[in-house]
Amino acid sequence: MRLLPRGLFGRLVVVLLGGLLLAQLATAYINLTERDQLLYRAGGMRLAQQISDIVKLLDSLPSAERRKVVAVFNAPPLAVSLDRPPIAPSEAAAEADFQHSMFASLLRYALGEDARIIVTRARGAAETEPAQERFAPPSMPMMPHRMRGPGGPGFAPGSAFFTVQIALRDGTWVTFESFVSPQAAATPLRVALTLFVLLGTVIVLSLVAVRWITGPLSVLATAAEKLGEDIDRPPIPEEGPTEVRRAAKAFNTMQQRLSRFLSDRNRILTAMSHDLKTPVTRMRLRTEMLEDEALRTKFARDLEEMESMVGQTLEFMRDTSAGEPLQRVDIMALLESLHADYAETGKPVEIKGRIARPFTAKPLALRRCLTNLVENAIRYGERATIEVQDGESEIVIRILDEGPGIPEPELERAFEPFYRGEASRSRETGGTGLGLGIARNIARAHGGELALRNRAGRGLEAVLSLPRSAERGALR
Repeated sequence: MRLLPRGLFGRLVVVLLGGLLLAQLATAYINLTERDQLLYRAGGMRLAQQISDIVKLLDSLPSAERRKVVAVFNAPPLAVSLDRPPIAPSEAAAEADFQHSMFASLLRYALGEDARIIVTRARGAAETEPAQERFAPPSMPMMPHRMRGPGGPGFAPGSAFFTVQIALRDGTWVTFESFVSPQAAATPLRVALTLFVLLGTVIVLSLVAVRWITGPLSVLATAAEKLGEDIDRPPIPEEGPTEVRRAAKAFNTMQQRLSRFLSDRNRILTAMSHDLKTPVTRMRLRTEMLEDEALRTKFARDLEEMESMVGQTLEFMRDTSAGEPLQRVDIMALLESLHADYAETGKPVEIKGRIARPFTAKPLALRRCLTNLVENAIRYGERATIEVQDGESEIVIRILDEGPGIPEPELERAFEPFYRGEASRSRETGGTGLGLGIARNIARAHGGELALRNRAGRGLEAVLSLPRSAERGALR
């Protein structure tokens, strides 16, 4: 998915933070729901006890005195009336919601199971209309009290409006209208602060844990990237969790084996190079002793071709620049030196662009890489044009020729050993087929890359990219 970060650290952070956020939201929802139920229960208990006290007081008074008492208690947020008729059975149908059943149970607990009680809950606009109009009984004018605003007993969000009718001992029905409100619905600052501190602590610990886990993996990835540049680089530390230590140990073991393999191969190739010189030298001496001039010339040419092929093959198979130290190289001076050498032999080479800053490289190896590319351009394209481009992140050198190019499917095959773009096996026309492979090996040894492209009009383009990031790593 494109929305997910590419790195393991980012993905783990997203998963952990997403899980923590969902868990916190679910926990907060459950806690607030239970808290609201407790607050409703507490508010309903207070209202039920108040109604129970008023009913008991009215039961103890004669009918003439009851209206005076009702007038005293008929004040917001509680409306009391003796003039309302009993609610019809259809209107008083039992309701299944928590607030209704909770409040009805509290009333029966306060008044006793034998009390005749009718409880209904208002729905829709009845719970949101102005409280004065709800509380004003038919026999009384609208109460002047403000039910909303600071200091006034208004409706809080989530309040439940109830109409309660209770029969007195003499059969008189007294009607109460009020609402049960979660009076402390706002989350206390201490609770919010506690949740914030808990969430922040878990997030910080999660980030530290993820970084602790992914840090060794990043070190391992960096070591794997640098392994191709320097097989003899120091081993990575074998520390951290067991799995990380095992991976680091396996990587170090692999590096040691590769280093030994390359060292053994170089020793074998060096011995082969030395041993081949002796018979070639004997053959050259015997060639010089031949009396037939034409035969001697043919033998000498074959020996030169054989020496060249053996030398380039050995050079391709071993890293001849491995022991060369890194230096600050003026690439423009190197290119101008090549230009001067080819100018003396009458071969057309042109340079365009300029590189202002030096580049840390192995100068002899880099010169060999550029020489192979220019030689290839001149051999197949008659002339070479070198275009250089210096950037903050990399140096790009393009060698362009005006030859026939290479078929697109064979562009990558051109780097294979002994590949030639034409059928001839002659050195005069086809070379040994190792120059491009050697050039690419040198480019990759510097952390760069070499690619071939066919030009739009005619000719081939060799693009040599040398990243300055690899240069900074080499300097460290």
